[in-house]
Amino acid sequence: QVQLVESGGGLVQAGGSLRLSCAASGRTWLTHSMGWFRQAPGKEREFVAAIDYNGGTTHFADSVKGRFSISRDYANMVYLEIDSLLPEDTAVYYCAADPSGVLHTEMRSYSSWGQGTQVTVSS
Repeated sequence: QVQLVESGGGLVQAGGSLRLSCAASGRTWLTHSMGWFRQAPGKEREFVAAIDYNGGTTHFADSVKGRFSISRDYANMVYLEIDSLLPEDTAVYYCAADPSGVLHTEMRSYSSWGQGTQVTVSS
């Protein structure tokens, strides 16, 4: 089992930038692909970005392409960089781990989840 803890959320003005961090622990996490999802008030949780187990391949939701980037290091961290923030980016952002090691966009592929970090974008 992989344990995940997100941080880095906060209140930001539209147009600003933010970096979310996800600290992973557990001896198998390096073989997992990692994803970020978000859930806005009153909406379902949605896929945002994913990175495969060796960091060589990434995938983004169409709504965030060009503004979001995802990366990982081999200490224990996964990052989501968000530029040009929009009010519609306001959501709780969740980090998740997928034991397959490859990229998936559906929630059911991810077996471990963090508690989430709130991002609020003011207009």
